[in-house]
Amino acid sequence: MKKKIISIVLASAFALSMIGCGSSAVSGVSEQNDTNAQEAGSTGSSESSGGDLRVMLETPVESLDPQQATDGTSFEVIADYTDGLMQMDADGQAVNALAESVDVSEDGLTYTFHIRKDANWSNGDPVTAADFVFAWQRAVDPEVASEYSYMLSDIGQIVNAQDIIDGKKDKSELGVKAVDDKTLEVKLNVSVSYFLSLMYFPTFYPVNQSFFESCKDTYATSPETTLSNGAFILDDYQPAATTIHLTKNPDYYGADSVKLEGLNYQVIQDSQQALMSYQNGDLDTTLVNGEQVDQVKDDPSYKAIGAGYLWYISPNVQAVKELQNVNIRYAITMALNREAITTDVLKDGSAPTYTAVPMDFAAGPDGSDFSADQEKFKDVCRFDAAAAVDYWNKGLAELGTKEITITMIHDADDAPIKVAQVVKEQLETTLPGLTVELQQMPKKERVQRMQEGDFELGLTRWGPDYADPMTYLGMWISKNANNYGLWSNSKYDEIINECTTGETAMDAKARWAALYDAEQIVMDEAVIFPLYTQCNAELISTNVSGIEFHPVALNRVYKNAEKK
Repeated sequence: MKKKIISIVLASAFALSMIGCGSSAVSGVSEQNDTNAQEAGSTGSSESSGGDLRVMLETPVESLDPQQATDGTSFEVIADYTDGLMQMDADGQAVNALAESVDVSEDGLTYTFHIRKDANWSNGDPVTAADFVFAWQRAVDPEVASEYSYMLSDIGQIVNAQDIIDGKKDKSELGVKAVDDKTLEVKLNVSVSYFLSLMYFPTFYPVNQSFFESCKDTYATSPETTLSNGAFILDDYQPAATTIHLTKNPDYYGADSVKLEGLNYQVIQDSQQALMSYQNGDLDTTLVNGEQVDQVKDDPSYKAIGAGYLWYISPNVQAVKELQNVNIRYAITMALNREAITTDVLKDGSAPTYTAVPMDFAAGPDGSDFSADQEKFKDVCRFDAAAAVDYWNKGLAELGTKEITITMIHDADDAPIKVAQVVKEQLETTLPGLTVELQQMPKKERVQRMQEGDFELGLTRWGPDYADPMTYLGMWISKNANNYGLWSNSKYDEIINECTTGETAMDAKARWAALYDAEQIVMDEAVIFPLYTQCNAELISTNVSGIEFHPVALNRVYKNAEKK
């Protein structure tokens, strides 16, 4: 009997690419604007010439190993020089990349990818099905310990993935095989309607085994230990580098459509320095925030672009006694004035958020946005100073104390520093007896500490890897590497499991309803203090066009960008 395929309306989900960005937002592809800029910041690099696009990055690359990378910056750079089986078009739809075609069985359980004959690595080796088998086996190998291994198990539902991750089966038993050099067969446990959209996520990118083994422990740490099959070739990079350079790949199968000569990334963590670099003509695109937005919002090169990231505070409910108290957690989340954070601090179009799944990226069977109703959890998540104090006093009484000191860790980047300072002020002003100590650190260190449970409060973010609420809700499964507070709830785990492998997974409406129930549990237990859904305020030189922006998986894609 033919099974139903989960009905996720991907087209609608990706079309909703603007997140709280107001009327000034642009969608999909950056527009070319021929109007001469008049404001101080408008000149950008419009007077310069040359084929390199000069791009500002907020944070350094953490890893260029596609099976080890976990952050958006790393994913963006990896995708510059590596193609997957599929890629996103300008509207966010999954279209062929290394896969020339794909066959899907009637029951949705078998995918057969036919790899392009003209797809090659930059050392001359052809891209083969074996490259994918090797890479995907790495992703689930317990010895590699990829944080994104669940993309193949919980999300992708590839046969035997979970048993391999758990050490119960050998990685050779993963449900993927090379039928021949150019044919890849993938077996799933259940049909997954968004499976093709997973194929442009870097964890699923191929790795040339012989090259990997020749590099040993140095793989993906330098241009010499990195191999390209994509639009660009990495030619200048070292770990923690503040500059990264890529050059157009002349042997890329789609080289004729690549207009840029290269990409020149500059890591600039101070927003004022970044703005000055743009105004001086040293950057073609940069992010702005706070008061800078007021200065440049009328500039023709200013764009507000939905980034998809949900910023939130994670409480360590496992290790911190005070945060094990649900009334203390309610007090904190209700003392947060999210509107003030987005309107008075960020000023970039970011939207206050009161749900565990952000707005405008996932549409259900009826086409509606999963999180359109931002008041559905108002009983447990809203800005209400009086209610916050009531919960606070109850919590203090239950703990037998009058004062609490909590440390919040956050990234040493401009926006999170400003947000953390305001959060501290709001909480200490509203909740008598609370002291919030701030610790800023490089993002890599902050992430590591949160993964190890070495924190009390953590200001963090999560971007959607695919257009389904599970990309957020999957984080709170017991023992998930991204469940920073080590919260565990058997009922929650049961619902999520039923939505991935049970009968509910085959019924679109029932699955959607069950995911609402799961989110209700997360919010009722105040496992997450949502803050805002990020919108990037960017200055993009008016002589640049064709940059593709997406709220899911890869925020920026440059294959079709052009600089005149």
